[in-house]
Amino acid sequence: MELEFIREMFDAIAPRYDFLNRLLSLRQDVVWRRTLISALDLPDNAAVLDVACGTGDVLMEIAKQARHPALLAGADFAPEMLRLAMLKLARRKLSEGKTGARVRLVAANALRLPFAPNTFDAITIAFGIRNIMDRESALGGFLNCLKPGGQVGILELATPSSRFLLTLYLFYFTRILPMIGAFFSKHVKAYDYLPASVIHFPPPDQFAATLRRTGFENIRWRRLTLGIATIHIGRKPF
Repeated sequence: MELEFIREMFDAIAPRYDFLNRLLSLRQDVVWRRTLISALDLPDNAAVLDVACGTGDVLMEIAKQARHPALLAGADFAPEMLRLAMLKLARRKLSEGKTGARVRLVAANALRLPFAPNTFDAITIAFGIRNIMDRESALGGFLNCLKPGGQVGILELATPSSRFLLTLYLFYFTRILPMIGAFFSKHVKAYDYLPASVIHFPPPDQFAATLRRTGFENIRWRRLTLGIATIHIGRKPF
């Protein structure tokens, strides 16, 4: 079962996940998350959900940038990722309400979010949407959980549009990255899966059309770092 394979894969690589993200992206992943949150128009006392929250990096960036957040929620289906997120949030005292926000981490996958309709001002997902085959159902769930006028922010890896850059990128992504990832994580399949999942993810205009079909409006996207990552922003109608 695909879901079980992905869950087991992320549990296996969790201990080295942050290190490899920084190494393989040359720390651009930190910049991308910062840019994602700054692209959202978060109100005061915002309630924000990060789906596929992993080890909690996006939640920590929200805590830095949001003005007096009321709720920081994270959902992930990989137990080891959630365990590390809890430890990381506790070390930074976010789990103790240092920002004034309630912090809630839940074990859940993106297709079955355990939240009431109209709960969140924003929902984010970073490097997770490509792992969901039924993206329209997941996005429909996000739309349901958002308040009217709430935003979705999606950060995902992409392939450059320049043919020259694409050639270099694919060489690194399909030859070099899997070797480095497998060496440090001891999980060969995970870093073979990563390039394949990115290469088969739709280009920005096609994914924007999916957001539009799901019911989002005011959709915009932005390419980052020569096109190797993309941010999509959409809004739930009022």
